[in-house]
This record gives sequence, C-alpha cells and structure tokens, in this order.
Amino acid sequence: MNKYQHKWFYLVVLSLIWGSSFILMKKALIGLSPIQVAALRTSIASIFIIIVGYKSIKKIKKKHWKFVFLSALVGTFFPAFLYAYAISGIDSSIASILNSLTPFNTLIIGTLFFGFLFQKKQVVGILIGLIGTLILILKGADLNPNQNYWFALFPIISSIGYAFNVNIIKKHLQDLEPLAITTGNFILIFIPMLIVLFLTGFFTSFELNTTTKYSLLYVTILAVLGTALAKVMFNKLIHISSPVFSTSVTYLIPIVAVLWGIVDGEKLSVIQLVAGIIILLGVYLINKKSNKKEPKN
Repeated sequence: MNKYQHKWFYLVVLSLIWGSSFILMKKALIGLSPIQVAALRTSIASIFIIIVGYKSIKKIKKKHWKFVFLSALVGTFFPAFLYAYAISGIDSSIASILNSLTPFNTLIIGTLFFGFLFQKKQVVGILIGLIGTLILILKGADLNPNQNYWFALFPIISSIGYAFNVNIIKKHLQDLEPLAITTGNFILIFIPMLIVLFLTGFFTSFELNTTTKYSLLYVTILAVLGTALAKVMFNKLIHISSPVFSTSVTYLIPIVAVLWGIVDGEKLSVIQLVAGIIILLGVYLINKKSNKKEPKN
C-alpha cells in the first residue's frame, strides 16, 4: 500500500478498535471500579508494549524524554481515568460521541500553541462534524434524561488532552518512530499505575469470582488491542498524515460505539443515525483537498 492507502487503513482499523473500547470499558466496570479499570488497562498494556518495543527505547534521545512524558500524561494517563469514570455515569455511546470534539480541539490548540496552519475546508469539515456530534448529544440526553451529564465533562477534558498529545507528537517527536514513542509513554506510567492499583486494594483484597473474571477478560482485551496496539498505530498515523486527519478517527469511533451500544440495549433514534452520516461528511470534507495532493506512488 502507498502512503495514501496506509493512512486510510489505519483510520478505519483504529475506528473499529477504539469504537469497541467503550463497550469493553462498560462491561469491565461491572466487576471493577473506574480507577481499577483505568489502572489495569494501562498496566497490562504497558507490559505488552515493553516486551514488544523495549529495543526501541535506545532511539529515544535526551531531548525527546520531556515530550514523551507530556505525551504519556495527556494522551494516556489522565484519559484512561477520565473515560472510565465517564462511562460509569453516562452511556458508552455518548462518551464516544463526546470524543469527537478532539479534531476541533486539535485545530484550536495546534493553531494557538504549535504554529500549525489548517485549510479553510478543514475548518468547514470540523464544524459539520461538530454539528452532527451536537445532534447526537442532544438526542442522547433526550432519550436518557436520568443520566448524570456532569460526567460528560470527563470525555471533553480528555479530548483536549488528546489534542495536545497529537500536536506534541507532530511538532516535537516527528523524528522518533511510533513504537519508541509508545514504549516510552508506557514505561513512564507503568509504576504510577501499579501504585494506583495497590492503593485501591487490588493486590490485597480483590475477590476473584465469575463477574470479576469476565471484567478482567474485558480489561485485558481493552489493554492489548484498544490501548497498546492502537496506540502504536495511532502514533504511526500521526507521522504519515496531518494532526487533523489523525484525530478525525474520533468522528468514526462513535458510529462503531453506538452500534455496540444498540447491541447492549442502549437507545438510538433515526435522528442519531442521520447525525452519524453528517459526521462522516465532516470527515470527508476535512481530508478532500489535502488528499488530492498526496502522491500515490
């Protein structure tokens, strides 16, 4: 595959993996607390990534480490906890929809803090995507009036963190291969996550039963696929495309997540389906102009 095909391949696969992550978190929360889900998810992913990518660590130079650390905090550490808590209070599909704010935040933060310039057509695409997102949120609140929408602040804060992460990688870690960035991220947060697990009593008072066994299974799948593998793929996507294209995966994630939500009994209306189509239109407009300039060799 050429570069153009590669970036669309990563975009689609990531949307499927991350779109499924929300239902996995929801299932894991049946037998675990939000803190445990976040800490276990990241700890297991850390072990997997360190085993696979430990050789790449030598490629991280002294000048890189502060940005790898910042990337780890805003792109992995805090979002893991924020999303686990969000899904404990609102539907998994709604949490995934709020994640669609990431491209908008990437545009703003990239322009204000990192000196990136974006095409007018990209702005139009983002705005159209946000309109679709707004429709989904409002209709979701309509269908679920008893949910605590203060929890919706957690995915919004996470989307800001993701936006900083994308711009940090694009601006300061472009010369570092994706596996090295990911391995560095998880090495830095592995011990803190183990400490968090210890403080929750996981190693001393955790009871293994049928419910918690399934929760651990869901967390393990989430960690290996939704965190470790997806993180490497996403860092690769950032390297071969623009920040806005990379974060446009968050427009596709809700479609997958909402479908999982329907399977799990969450409500969805025709209006929300239309909103999903609007979101896809936004993705198309974001990338239409720049794609024509991509070499297809």
